[in-house]
Amino acid sequence: MSVALFWLVALALYTAALLLGRRLGLFPIVSQLLLASLGIPALLLGWIEPHAGLSAAELLAPTWLNALYGLCFALLLGYILGDVVDLEFNPQSLKIALPSFLVPLFCGLACAGWLLPSAGWLSALGIGLLFSITAIPVLYLYLQNIGYPPAATRRLLHAAILMDLACWGLFALAQGSAQPERLLWPLLAAALPLVLRGLRLRHDLAFSLPFFALMLLFQQLHLNALLFGIGYLLCLAALRQPFRLPLAPRHWFWLLNGLAIPLILTFGVLQVNFREAWQGSSWLHLGVLLVLPVASKVAGNWLGLHWADRQAPAATKWRESLLLNIRGLTEIVFLNLLLQQRLIDERVYFGLLLMSLFSTLLPTLLGIRHPQQEHQARRPYGAA
Repeated sequence: MSVALFWLVALALYTAALLLGRRLGLFPIVSQLLLASLGIPALLLGWIEPHAGLSAAELLAPTWLNALYGLCFALLLGYILGDVVDLEFNPQSLKIALPSFLVPLFCGLACAGWLLPSAGWLSALGIGLLFSITAIPVLYLYLQNIGYPPAATRRLLHAAILMDLACWGLFALAQGSAQPERLLWPLLAAALPLVLRGLRLRHDLAFSLPFFALMLLFQQLHLNALLFGIGYLLCLAALRQPFRLPLAPRHWFWLLNGLAIPLILTFGVLQVNFREAWQGSSWLHLGVLLVLPVASKVAGNWLGLHWADRQAPAATKWRESLLLNIRGLTEIVFLNLLLQQRLIDERVYFGLLLMSLFSTLLPTLLGIRHPQQEHQARRPYGAA
């Protein structure tokens, strides 16, 4: 088997998993996480290495693959950041976001000090932010799927956007402070919308196409693409200029789910040496990476929801605490970013990958539904 054939087979498997998951009522990211966490390692260890004679390092070696990975990463990061800046501020969402962000952040910092005692402060901050992040696209789809009330949906989404904006912004600034001389070009490029508006350009694509092109350029030049992306989109928000994706939603869906997300997930998983990743570590470490991010995030969510509305029923706070714990796509991109920059090791990467899958599945496993559906489900059989 050639390297190119392996990647074609992998993409076909993700498409099959996506279609099968749709028939089973699973979100695309859940199907993709299941295949990446369980199927790709099994394929590598059970067939590719012993029978095809290809190692993970050989599968990751081609230059064209790294260029394609950079393109996909820039597209996906740009897509997520486009959601993050779509913010309508309100005090209730801020009250939810503050404890929901800070409680898991400090738990993550403490966990990093234990698991990676020799790691630098940027690694510890990255792990803390991974504990705090919420997957906006998956949360939105889940709330839409269960028919959640529109007002409650907006409140939860705006709180999630505030948290994710804080995560991406803090990490971008932390990266920049480590290499301040590399901040000039990303910050200058972030002001490009001001130039485009000065040229009296009005078409939405005149603002979105340069964004993706520059994201890819900074990614390839190893400059701070994250800081550029946040600055550019905040500039668009200040100008009240809509951010429009360059493809129709249907085509964008298949570009992300048929190519970008499978490639990014597989690229990350193949960097894990599964035979050695957990040698010298205890199952306690894996258990901590699975449980502590979820427990701290749910606790922070509950405190924030209680602060925002003390009169809300306990059942509502519990339900929404679990919903705000959804991870999925946003965390995967952040996780790959940390691994790509060698800020976390393989053991932490794979443990947090499993945690992301667990967190995203948890509302479904616990039967989180529309509040009215839950009320009807508690009625005795035959009640009016």
